[in-house]
Amino acid sequence: MNCRNLIKRLVLPALFLLTGFTVLAQNRTITGRVNDARGAGLVGVTVAVKGQNAATATNETGQFSINVPANATTLVFSSVGFGQQEFTLGASNTVTVTLSQLSGNLNEVVVVGYGTQRRKDLTASVATVSAKDFNKGLNTTPEQLIQGKVAGVQVTSNGGAPGSGSVIRIRGGASLSATNDPLIVIDGVPVSNNGIAGAANVLATINPNDIESFNILKDASATAIYGSRASNGVILITTKKGTRGDKLKISVSSLASLSKRTNQVDVLTGDEIRAYVNANGTAGQKALLGSSNTNWQDVVFRDAFSHEHTVSLSGGFKPLPYRFSVGYLDQEGILKTSNIQRTTGSLGLFPSLFDKHLNIIANLKATHTDNRFADEGAIGNAITFDPTQPVYQKNNYGGYFEWLDVTSGKPNTLSNRNPLALLDMRDDRSRVNRLIGNIQLDYKLHFFPDLRANLNLGYDYQEGNGRVMIPATAATQVTSANGAKGTGSRYNAENKNKVLEFFLNYAKELKNIRSRIDVTGGYSYQDFQYGGKNFAALDYFGDVIPNTTLPQYPNYFNQQTLLSYWGRFNMTFSEKYILSAIVRRDASSLFAKENRWGTFPAVSFAWRMKDEGFLKDVNALSDLKLRIGYGVTGQQDITGSAGYYPYIPGYFLGDSSSMYQFGSGFVQTYAPKAYNNRLKWEETETINLGLDFGFFKGRLNGSIEVF
Repeated sequence: MNCRNLIKRLVLPALFLLTGFTVLAQNRTITGRVNDARGAGLVGVTVAVKGQNAATATNETGQFSINVPANATTLVFSSVGFGQQEFTLGASNTVTVTLSQLSGNLNEVVVVGYGTQRRKDLTASVATVSAKDFNKGLNTTPEQLIQGKVAGVQVTSNGGAPGSGSVIRIRGGASLSATNDPLIVIDGVPVSNNGIAGAANVLATINPNDIESFNILKDASATAIYGSRASNGVILITTKKGTRGDKLKISVSSLASLSKRTNQVDVLTGDEIRAYVNANGTAGQKALLGSSNTNWQDVVFRDAFSHEHTVSLSGGFKPLPYRFSVGYLDQEGILKTSNIQRTTGSLGLFPSLFDKHLNIIANLKATHTDNRFADEGAIGNAITFDPTQPVYQKNNYGGYFEWLDVTSGKPNTLSNRNPLALLDMRDDRSRVNRLIGNIQLDYKLHFFPDLRANLNLGYDYQEGNGRVMIPATAATQVTSANGAKGTGSRYNAENKNKVLEFFLNYAKELKNIRSRIDVTGGYSYQDFQYGGKNFAALDYFGDVIPNTTLPQYPNYFNQQTLLSYWGRFNMTFSEKYILSAIVRRDASSLFAKENRWGTFPAVSFAWRMKDEGFLKDVNALSDLKLRIGYGVTGQQDITGSAGYYPYIPGYFLGDSSSMYQFGSGFVQTYAPKAYNNRLKWEETETINLGLDFGFFKGRLNGSIEVF
């Protein structure tokens, strides 16, 4: 072998191999994560080596990995809407960077019906309240977190009893006779506003500490995607989640509070009444005066102590983000004997499979609630009861003072009752269990990544049991049919809500013309079942009271089913002009076949004026967008006196006044009930005009809405 061949075959390959080893030895891999100001991962952030060609981008959780030369000193992070940031490399191969937004929250991702959108691309009226903006303090039900936080959304307390919740109105009411409550969707599961027996509020069984954000859809161009249930607005509740790659985080939250009555009705004291009666009354009236000076409002109200505790574990176990929490609430009401005790648990798993083409969201929430309800009639009695009388007196009526009939010695039926006795002698309790969960499978097709399929399966189960017991010693039992043994009652209810939804979404970035197309079409099936049991009248010991009418229908069951097809088209052109069109077609079992289907369309347009040439260089102005929208939404929640089948002719058993005589006997008759086979949807047309603005790099933002 000559010298030339030797060099070619042995020496040169060896030199190349050594060179390769040298290059490899000089490179290193940097991994890390890019967050926004709230700590959430940012997707699509460009990570580049300063002065080099090497670059990569962050994934959907904000994580990245990049090979850099050994002599590299600086990484550059950049993303649309965020300030560019440089990071000086040190000995560590792990990097965490936080980027600041340049123009407020325009790039924030907002949850809308069946998907998300960038806030800058919204054409409808959508408000977002996240955890950092929630009301602080003891919030026992979720809606209290956003009370006073959103323009056009009124959250009014139901009276302050533990767990009683609030009345929610979005832009007022839209129906004259049906419900005006908004549709509430929890992690993709639309829930029924009917609630459950034993719980004063449909949201009272949800732990507020598990909630990440509220997204409130106000106008028809936003709510029409929910069609027949959207006339009163939609509230989308999203619970907290774990983050891929995060280490285990343990969070403990404990809160104690003391609630006090802040005011009282100004009434006469015992001394003031005695002075007036002694000066102006008759001898008989003076004889009725007592010697006490009782403030009955102080007697029935109290300083109420409450405490709440939540422990959560979250993180990412390899490819499996997770979050688990348990919570306990014990809240006393300021009205004596009222109380709620609630135990909650939640589990969320969020794995990504098949190279992140299949994303799974699995949520499960369980709640057990024990309630004791006070007799609120005691509040009125505390204002009107005689303050010259004592609270207690030796007698056969529980030891409480009561006005007695001078002849019979029994409580006077014309007098009101001792306010404290109304509370202490009534035992009104309920126990409510709830299990709500769903699993969403979101698959981005391998062979067509712009198209994804989403399947959502959900289930909401509620069970309520309760009883009310009043002993025979209570003064209220004097006129009772079974006063000798007291009275009692029981109730039982069971609600089931099943959800199946499927949609396809196609999204395409048209970078050459700075535009984007987003098309979604889907199918929805939801079935509600309401059942329970009617019990016979009971005495205090739980036995059936003799000679009482047994329930005509010991068991009851009602069912309501909704079928829907819907589609949405969004297009952003030149990053300035945004068009959105929605149509949903719903069928409800509440209506006859001829009127069962309803169609609910909406269209909206937005113009990002800030991106026009004549405003682009106005530095003080960070955002200016004009929105206009029109839509039709529906109302099918007409149950109540109309029943669940108002279009079907039926009969009900008449009462004793409508009996028919046969010989010496009387027979109850059946009478036809009212029905209307032409009954159809309520429809609401809405026009909305909005102007969004921002100043000083998003430090000052606002909206003006006309609707």
